[in-house]
Amino acid sequence: MNYYSNFDIRISNFLNIMRFAGVNIPDNKRIDIALTYIYGIGRSNVKPIIEQAQINSAKRTKDLTEEETGRLLKIVEKLKIEGELKAEIKGNIDELRQISAYRGMRHARSLPVRGQRTRSNARTKRGKRVTIGAIRKEVAEKMGLTGTAAK
Repeated sequence: MNYYSNFDIRISNFLNIMRFAGVNIPDNKRIDIALTYIYGIGRSNVKPIIEQAQINSAKRTKDLTEEETGRLLKIVEKLKIEGELKAEIKGNIDELRQISAYRGMRHARSLPVRGQRTRSNARTKRGKRVTIGAIRKEVAEKMGLTGTAAK
């Protein structure tokens, strides 16, 4: 196995698996698609990374040379990805909660943050429907809430 710096990248000769920042990069995918498996690298910022590393975007991950992998590593090392990025985002949300910003309160209550309606939608955020205020006749009679149960 070959190891580069303290950044987690490994190339295994027998498995042909590449790891960047603790993420297994698939070996049969194109490098521009494979890099998007890393949290913080998306389709929009893959192109500049690959151009800067001077790698053909149609090349498969398994076909990269060690020199190309090293160039790619140097560029990806400079970016904020994976745990570092997740920690920053969590810190930003915690700060919004702490200063009692509207967005922070929405995060705290698990409601949509960006102005979406909640009356009819937002099922993903709010969870399963819970009916409030409507009681069936049979339940109401058992509880003694209707006039017919008093007779």
